[in-house]
Amino acid sequence: MKFDVIVIGGGPAGMSAALESARNGSKTVIIERNSFLGGILKQCIHNGFGLHYFKEELTGPEFAKRFIDLVEKEKNITIMTNTFVTKINGTNVEVSNDKGAFEINGKALVLAMGCRERTAGNILLTGSRPSGIMTAGEAQRLVNIHGKLPGKEVVILGSGDIGLIMARRLTLQGAKVKAVMEINPTTSGLRRNIVQCLDDFNIPLLMQTSIFDVVGSSRVEGIYYGQVDDKYNRIDSSKKFMSCDLIVLSVGLVPETDLVDLPLSKVTKSVFVDNNLQTAESGVFACGNFLHVHDLVDNVALESKLAGIKASEYAKGKLKKSCEYRVEAGKGISYVVPSSITNNLCEIEIRFRIRQKVTKTNFVLLDNLGNVIAKKYVLASLPGEMQTITVKAGVIKSDVTLAVEGL
Repeated sequence: MKFDVIVIGGGPAGMSAALESARNGSKTVIIERNSFLGGILKQCIHNGFGLHYFKEELTGPEFAKRFIDLVEKEKNITIMTNTFVTKINGTNVEVSNDKGAFEINGKALVLAMGCRERTAGNILLTGSRPSGIMTAGEAQRLVNIHGKLPGKEVVILGSGDIGLIMARRLTLQGAKVKAVMEINPTTSGLRRNIVQCLDDFNIPLLMQTSIFDVVGSSRVEGIYYGQVDDKYNRIDSSKKFMSCDLIVLSVGLVPETDLVDLPLSKVTKSVFVDNNLQTAESGVFACGNFLHVHDLVDNVALESKLAGIKASEYAKGKLKKSCEYRVEAGKGISYVVPSSITNNLCEIEIRFRIRQKVTKTNFVLLDNLGNVIAKKYVLASLPGEMQTITVKAGVIKSDVTLAVEGL
């Protein structure tokens, strides 16, 4: 089987990239391991999707359905569900499905596999291992897809957005969410979700707090918890007991990079890309939550459009490099995407996250001589909010560093 562009992943990132590739005239295939397109959106029944991409507010399933309809109508797109990628060879992939194992050849490849939740084992959660410990996504699936309430007294560890949303969802279903605990001094979720999912339901958010030990034999009976210092060491004098029968983990996401043999960022845990979203491997592009965790699905879809367009251009032999400059994260910045500029003849959007809360400050992009070549003022920003700074065509002419002014 031969295609111009192969897209791995049928979530919002994969569908957006495939759609733009196909519209650009490239024969495109979407490979999805599930039996349906849409990714995690199927179980995200709350609203808040689509305002930036479709210009109206939708639920997760509605957002997915809009994309699925567009993808299925596009003649240049072939959809392969229930198909697992077993190996990546440059821009070719080996797959397995009910028809057997075979290779699909492509001129360009888009990595849009998304990410998975960190589990109790990933964070070395201590104590016993009874039932009643699950990720926020697992709890969401049980409630929204299967109609099952996994617990009545709930403690949520981590303030990621899906954990915050599940605090509200479990409350509406009759459970008592006793607390949301965050080990960091600032939340990792959006401010709107703090207000709408916790404050509106009087659910306490305990900062610099973590679970010390899980208690229970066959089922969770409670936890010992307490505060941690700035280096995440337990403060034993703060140790307390809280009864619960369900622990929901919202402690971060890990990109699905298992099959990728490319250099990975220590911060995002994913690949490095240039401003065309091309990785260190020529013809291989990356986008969506596989590349870095986004705050909004709309931003996933909008970013992935670029990956689809550039993959199509590469497949046609039209993607050329005009320069090679580094983009680095400076003071107060956790990471930047892209990490390099290979074409400065177009407007460039740099996405980034900050390390700590800031108020009334500037984000500044500096060249290697310390000159400010772009600046963005914000009233306030949290680490959980993805920021962008736009640079005009032709402005970047050397290596650049993004920093928070005044730090």
